[in-house]
Amino acid sequence: MSLIERAVREKIVLVGVTLPPQRVEDTEAGLDELAQLVDTAGADEVARLLQRRSAPDPPTYIGKGKVEELREIALDTDCDTVVFDNELTPAQQRNLEKLLGRTAIDRTAVILDIFAQNAHSQEGKAQVELALLRYRLPRMRGKGLALSQQGGGASAGGARIGTRGPGETQLEVDRRRIQRRIHKLEAELRELDKHRATQRKAQHRSRTQRVAIVGYTNAGKSTLLNQLTDAGVLVEDRLFATLDATTRRLDLPGGEKVLLTDTVGFIRNLPHQLVQAFKSTLSVAADADLLVHVVDASALDIDGNINAVRTVLREIEADEVPVLYAFNKADRAPLDAARLAATHEGAVAFSATTGEGVEGLLLTIAARLRALTNVVELLIPYDRGDVLAKVHREGEVLSEAADDDAMRLRVRFDDASLGHFSTFVVRS
Repeated sequence: MSLIERAVREKIVLVGVTLPPQRVEDTEAGLDELAQLVDTAGADEVARLLQRRSAPDPPTYIGKGKVEELREIALDTDCDTVVFDNELTPAQQRNLEKLLGRTAIDRTAVILDIFAQNAHSQEGKAQVELALLRYRLPRMRGKGLALSQQGGGASAGGARIGTRGPGETQLEVDRRRIQRRIHKLEAELRELDKHRATQRKAQHRSRTQRVAIVGYTNAGKSTLLNQLTDAGVLVEDRLFATLDATTRRLDLPGGEKVLLTDTVGFIRNLPHQLVQAFKSTLSVAADADLLVHVVDASALDIDGNINAVRTVLREIEADEVPVLYAFNKADRAPLDAARLAATHEGAVAFSATTGEGVEGLLLTIAARLRALTNVVELLIPYDRGDVLAKVHREGEVLSEAADDDAMRLRVRFDDASLGHFSTFVVRS
């Protein structure tokens, strides 16, 4: 990055508050991740402030004395914005900005800002705009036209963190126009969801099994999809580099064909507005036959990352889908990856970058999917063309060969369909 580019990056002071039952170490880890988020959004951390409290201060979250300390830090560093790792109420945000004399936002606003920068598809842009408007609407009260000073939409290069994204001009006008825009976006997303539901029905009818890649942001999901399918998905070493779900066909070692989908990365305290807005996109995980949970084996807080993903899966009602844990970056942390795989039943260690262990991952995916269905061998007489046609409709034909007086097929069925063909099953 050039010196000129660095000169225009915002200067940020980070604030973290430890509340029971948290530990100070948890707060520090949260601020480290917030620093990554701020960097991804295009700004630099210049200082941080930590505090331990028994409960948030209702007017300012951190209390009058700490606000004064924060104000001194902001003046000394000449920072542009103060970012809290904790969620601020609209009233707390207004009070802090008045007392500090500069923008005060929370972690949610930073994540929404990053999504606004990275959304590219029609659906992704609509989802992000909806989340932004839902977040900003209650924060308009009492601010009036002050929002117009925060900058324009996603195309405005000078816009500050937390103010980017489509919909900003509507926020400057009035609440009724914002609400009308929200209703319009909700209607558009419902139509897109209907189209997605139609596609899912077609996939169900095809009997093709579906595998979704889930995991913490920057765990290597897109790299894995590219490694397995040559999908050509954008891969960057940054948080939320890709937001749009990408689906490709994948041939497993046993000849089975599956649909493999890369999903948006999850993170701790993923804003509820984003989860709700992206629910139709994330439904690919709830509809999958198997989830491949990619975990960065070199991460500092692996258990925390895993639990964050589990939390989002519960929120989108995908927590009942079978999960295969895949510990990535074995090239960077071989001992950690191997140890983690050994402590999680059925898990595998691999490297999406080098391809190490990927064949074993594919074999494990195939075995897990076979365990969820029934793969049988059928012998169907040539004069039973009706049965042969029904097999192709209700099952997935993995192989087909001609015997002297019958067709020999290897077919995958679900439990409901298998019973229709019990007469033709070849008993071992």
